[in-house]
Amino acid sequence: MRSDDWYVTEDLDRFLAHAGGFLRSRPDLHTVALTVTESLRMRGLHAYGGDEPPVFGVMERDGQVRGAYFRTPPYRLNVTPLNADETDALAAHLVAVGQPVPGIIGTRETTSGFVRSWQRHTGATSALRQRQRLYRLGSLLPPRPVPAGRPRLAGEKDRDQLIRWYREFTEAVGDHVAGDVEAWADHRIAYGGITFWEDPDGTPVSMCGVTPTVAGQVRIAPVYTPPHLRGRGYAGAVTVEVSRNALRSGAEEVLLFTDLSNATSNVLYQRIGYRAVAEFEVYDFSGTADR
Repeated sequence: MRSDDWYVTEDLDRFLAHAGGFLRSRPDLHTVALTVTESLRMRGLHAYGGDEPPVFGVMERDGQVRGAYFRTPPYRLNVTPLNADETDALAAHLVAVGQPVPGIIGTRETTSGFVRSWQRHTGATSALRQRQRLYRLGSLLPPRPVPAGRPRLAGEKDRDQLIRWYREFTEAVGDHVAGDVEAWADHRIAYGGITFWEDPDGTPVSMCGVTPTVAGQVRIAPVYTPPHLRGRGYAGAVTVEVSRNALRSGAEEVLLFTDLSNATSNVLYQRIGYRAVAEFEVYDFSGTADR
């Protein structure tokens, strides 16, 4: 595999024209690329913040797309599944075009190969930030007993609460808010992308988000319950409601990611019918990798 099998572009339309069919061929493994590029298409290229434009890469050989990546600066590189030869060619390509790589997200096999190649090409050091598992919904199994209360879509009156909870969620998972939180909340409200579970008094106690449908798939995210309200079944109840509505709306695949260090969430999602698809890893780089 040669590094010149890869090319980079800042043109989203060009990227989707070349790689769109490839991404749609495995909507589960390519869920993040599909949902992020759809968000960029709908909300603009700076939907995730940052002063620099997003970059997109495609690996094409013998007229066939075999891999792709994207990056929304200042965030990590996100890569579709690749084999060892392909990850080495990708590392050489990124060095050749001078593309900064502060970190990478991909399947475990992809990241392990890329980390070795990136260190060899750049001398950078790596740190494993998180292990994740991708799940796909099988047969939905509502939890019993269902906690008191009811689901409802978040609306305009909930904007401030969405903003506050999204910030709390990103802090809880050790991440950074991506882009304009107010714009994120407005976008989610506009397409019905957040559902609350509220107690019998009408007070929201948990929330569950869902991405727009792209290539027949949606992804559940974020799911958040304030710490003092956890352990009461609210997250499971609202996730079941959102998952059920996604299926009713015609989604062919309902997906979600978990942090493998969070045993509670992994048990919960399997209990309500989600089944493992693949394991992913998140790495950060330091040293010459930031050039």
